[in-house]
Amino acid sequence: MTDDEIDVDGILERAGFDPAENVLTRRQAEVLALRERGLAQAEIAELLGTSRANVSSVESSARDNVSKARETIAFAETLRAPVQITLDAGTDLYDVPARVFAECDEVGVKVNHTAPELMKRISDEAGDAVVGRNVDRRLFVGVTSDGAVRVRQRPEE
Repeated sequence: MTDDEIDVDGILERAGFDPAENVLTRRQAEVLALRERGLAQAEIAELLGTSRANVSSVESSARDNVSKARETIAFAETLRAPVQITLDAGTDLYDVPARVFAECDEVGVKVNHTAPELMKRISDEAGDAVVGRNVDRRLFVGVTSDGAVRVRQRPEE
């Protein structure tokens, strides 16, 4: 791809980037947009008239901001989830689906996962808080009204 083929402004406009409504700065959005199109940091630096080190720093900050935005969304969705379950350390992951399905049935929410999918989702989202098939640290599982499952680690009390 040549510089003539890259229209960063057009890319951001088509994607609906609005700096007033976004957690990313314009420069962060530009760098991410160009990286998503396969450009190397050196190519981006040349295109934007900056150093590769600056592009690396901007990209790192952008990815951190995206991660924080995702975490904020998960937190907000979990807060308003009609099904909220605490899984204490020592809970067997195989016992969790029946508990989640029962609580969802009580409030009329359909979970978007089968039992094995639910266990995998919880294990994946819990990170190192699940070891093997056991909950190692307290977890909070929320199920939104549309059946999406959100998993968050809870501090020990």
